[in-house]
Amino acid sequence: MIKPARRLLLSIGFAVAAATAAIAPQAQAQIPYLQLPTNEPKYAAIVVDAKTGEVMYAKRADSPRYPASITKVMTLYLTFEALASGKLQPDDRVVFSPHAAAQSPTKLGVAAGDSISVSDAMQAMAIKSANDAAVAMAEKLGGTESRFAALMTLRARELGMQNTRFVNASGLPDSRQLTTARDIAILSRSVMRDYPQYYKLFSQQQFAFRGQLMRNHNGLLFRMPGVDGLKTGFTNASGYNLAVSAVRDNRRLIGVVMGGSSNASRDNNAQDLLLTGFDIIARRNRGEQITVAQNMFEPEPAGSVMRPSVEQGDRDQDTRIMLASATPPAKLASLKIVESDKTRLKNEKAEKKAKADEKKNKKRGEWAVQVGSFKSKSDAKEQLSFVRNRFGKQFAQADGQVADRAAGTYRSRFNGFSESSAKAACSALKAKKLACQVISPS
Repeated sequence: MIKPARRLLLSIGFAVAAATAAIAPQAQAQIPYLQLPTNEPKYAAIVVDAKTGEVMYAKRADSPRYPASITKVMTLYLTFEALASGKLQPDDRVVFSPHAAAQSPTKLGVAAGDSISVSDAMQAMAIKSANDAAVAMAEKLGGTESRFAALMTLRARELGMQNTRFVNASGLPDSRQLTTARDIAILSRSVMRDYPQYYKLFSQQQFAFRGQLMRNHNGLLFRMPGVDGLKTGFTNASGYNLAVSAVRDNRRLIGVVMGGSSNASRDNNAQDLLLTGFDIIARRNRGEQITVAQNMFEPEPAGSVMRPSVEQGDRDQDTRIMLASATPPAKLASLKIVESDKTRLKNEKAEKKAKADEKKNKKRGEWAVQVGSFKSKSDAKEQLSFVRNRFGKQFAQADGQVADRAAGTYRSRFNGFSESSAKAACSALKAKKLACQVISPS
């Protein structure tokens, strides 16, 4: 009988030791893949190292999904921004309009015309997942919920969430409100990076409001050591969603699971992914050679309900986690010599390629295409990688670079275009509703 992945993780160390002792030194102990619910049509997931940005696992990470109440993380991000800038104070009052008070549960049930503090509104969103509090805050900051949703989408683009669109502040069902597992991971990383002073709100297990004690919906806060956020979400269309983060031995991982079939399966899956990620990090730190990225590509499952903006035949990267034993010590000396030769040849090849690319750039032209402007240099670099991977036909031969900081932002640009090829590349991006600007020679 095959044990569940969670119990398998606990026995990995014993399995490796037993396998190593039982076979010849040159052989490798093979440990099965982590079992995941990848056959569920709504399922999508990603695991990211919060410090390095390394994607340790990805399944349909760029396929459109409904965010549900994870939407409130962006509503809270803009609230944190207003607090940090002095536009808001924790004790300021948030008035509930008739529109806010009329939102569907989950909600606080505050009457129209009544008000609560900004502090209570934030706790209500993060812990209770109160839809009425989210709309009331949106109206306070944006004037109307629709205007605030436009600001949410704009900020998402600036953070690098290129496949996300918000039309409301709560996450209540709307077919136009779409995101991806990768974009939610970017948002999660941005919150803890930009507003660490407020991030602790997501780890609060409960809060009291007008005599009622409200418990956090994130079950992993109560059962998995190291978990300190972030947010759950559910609608019939989205399935069970979770953005979660945990810290062990001063290393933080971010996991996003979308489209789970139940609260329990979603939480178990997220825990399995995080535990496996931490196990990989620990083994790397001990000098073991761990294979993490084995790339496969699979089409969307037949009958998937996520139709908006998915092209026919669009394929998603599936990075599966596999653990393998370290190379036997007897082979290390010869491997080092071979590796040294490989490194030298690789460097020579890279140098030749750089010279060839320089010549190609001169021949191609002096036009450029700007694909984004960001507050951090790392986000600007991530945008270059995203565009090159997603639009290889238009940008494969272009020279991507992050322009020096100007007016408080870093600009992601591709150089080496002719006028016609620059306009064609930009048109391809705009067709997918992505930011793009053609830059003529100065």
